[in-house]
Amino acid sequence: MAARLVKQCACLLREATLVPPATAPAMAPVGRLRLAQVGRRTLTSSATSPSSHFPRSLSGLLEKEHVFSARPQQQEVDRLIEKATQPEELLELLSGGHRLHENHAALVLIQLSRLLSDKPEHKASLMQDARFQQLLQLVNSQIASVWHGPLVRLLRSLYTLALPTACKELQSVEQEVRWRLRRLRYKHLAFLAESSTTYMQQQGSQELLAELLVSLERRWAEIEDGRTVVALMAKAGPLSEPLMNRLEDKCLELVEQFGPDELRKVLVTLAAQNRRSVPLLRAVSYHLVQKPFLLTKGVLLDLAYAYGKLGFQQTQVFQRLAADLLPHVPGLTSGEVAHCAKSFALLKWLSGPLFEAFVQHVLDRAQTVPVPHLCNVLLAFAHLNFRPERPEQEDQFFSLVHEKLDSELTGLHPALQVDVVWALCVLRQAREAELRAVLRPELHGQFLEAKSPKDQGTLRKLLHVNASAQLEHPGYAGPCLPAAALVPGLSALDRKVTPLQKELQDTLKGLLGSSDRGSFAVPTQYGWVLDAEVLLDPDGQFLPLRNFVAPHLAPPSGSQPLPPGAKRLAFLRWEFSSYGSRSRDLLGRFALARRHVQAAGFLVVDVPYYEWLDLKSEWQKGAYLKDKMRKAVAEELAK
Repeated sequence: MAARLVKQCACLLREATLVPPATAPAMAPVGRLRLAQVGRRTLTSSATSPSSHFPRSLSGLLEKEHVFSARPQQQEVDRLIEKATQPEELLELLSGGHRLHENHAALVLIQLSRLLSDKPEHKASLMQDARFQQLLQLVNSQIASVWHGPLVRLLRSLYTLALPTACKELQSVEQEVRWRLRRLRYKHLAFLAESSTTYMQQQGSQELLAELLVSLERRWAEIEDGRTVVALMAKAGPLSEPLMNRLEDKCLELVEQFGPDELRKVLVTLAAQNRRSVPLLRAVSYHLVQKPFLLTKGVLLDLAYAYGKLGFQQTQVFQRLAADLLPHVPGLTSGEVAHCAKSFALLKWLSGPLFEAFVQHVLDRAQTVPVPHLCNVLLAFAHLNFRPERPEQEDQFFSLVHEKLDSELTGLHPALQVDVVWALCVLRQAREAELRAVLRPELHGQFLEAKSPKDQGTLRKLLHVNASAQLEHPGYAGPCLPAAALVPGLSALDRKVTPLQKELQDTLKGLLGSSDRGSFAVPTQYGWVLDAEVLLDPDGQFLPLRNFVAPHLAPPSGSQPLPPGAKRLAFLRWEFSSYGSRSRDLLGRFALARRHVQAAGFLVVDVPYYEWLDLKSEWQKGAYLKDKMRKAVAEELAK
């Protein structure tokens, strides 16, 4: 193959020396350079072109095969195109006697799109201009001669000029780009993906878009810089799963070269697509921790958002984010504080100094803080079960919350009203007026027949608010939820059994000895499900449950009162997800559940995951539960 290729090159060079002088003017002024390009093109195309295996004369080659001319030196018309500030200046070039080569028409259209990018109202009049139509026809007639760079920019410009889909000139440019996809450099493909994929989807250019994505995916190894891979992840990655996988691999390869801005863009891109790529997240986290980057306020906020959205736990990153954000808090807006607090709440990460700074930020802007932002901060505090340490600061903060809600609570979205009052119940700050606002039939009626998961979650919070009104506000007179709403739905019990829950039930069954001495997975009218319920007589022996009154059920059951001195115990398991990150403090929702169960008359037996994991044998687990029950009874007697 190599010998035949060398022989063919020798024949072509020999024929080149026989070109008659009459053809020389036709090749001027760049004849020698064009001849070199002919030879180079023949070499590169011989492997793919069937006709290249047959000898032919150089004149036949020039006639049958198009050859790109060398880029001419910059002319006066090039400078006029670059300096034009009005569309009229560009259109006058067509009738100004200027000598235009094949790229000039494309450059004029590119410059036109730039000038009209912020003047969409002028695009319609431009379409009616005869000179613009002449320009499109000129480009169409010379499209095969336009260089690669101007060609991809021309396609983007025609998209931004909003040419109709049926425009033959636009279709011609799209077809030319499709023919050249394999010859375009990767930077040209990346430019098309970054600037034109949205237009391709809107224009219906699905074939071009599909071929572009395939080319990007097959040639991913040609990516050499971080900017390209980050831009493609944002623009083209969501459109092609194989391409996104390749881009993640390339990102892992180049991540060591990334600066803080590139790392931010990678994380925000993953968060926007809800794509939890653990290897890439670990690599980005490693470099954020190990390298002494100077992280700006915007980068810190975006990082907090991305980690919160993806739910990726990395303690050292959170510590750095909290420490670096703390000096910036006074300069944040109310919206940025709300978003930042929400991000840390999603991460279950409580930084005391940072959240104290959030409280002070809100108090410093008490008169101007918008109610929606204040509600988001309150919800974040409730999720983490955070209350300011200083009593005077706590009083000021919640006084501000009540003052704002007095006039604007009923004007909020119904679901947000429930969320806000639920948060106040978690933090033990709910007032009776606020409880009445969400328990009135006009509001809770729309959630009683909830079908969507979001509405069902709101109904559960209404049950918790109703329980707070009944159990923690003795003077509350109503309104309350109707009895039908207190009956647990199927969703309350249709949950996957966790290993801790199964082991707890098996161990308790072994201790009870009889199935009528305990109940498991007990749904209550308060919106909580007890892992187990047992009765103990004064001597610490188990009693059967079926005949005794059970006011916590919906509807209440049993008619026989409890024997004197009997104790009702509720077992509550606390999984890893029940606690804050790197903490043994319950999150707000679970702390509220524990309070409600205690207020309902139960002695609570806590079974945290970190204690249960240390128990290896069945005997140890049984002894652990017995000891827990004895402690619960002893604490009650000590009161």
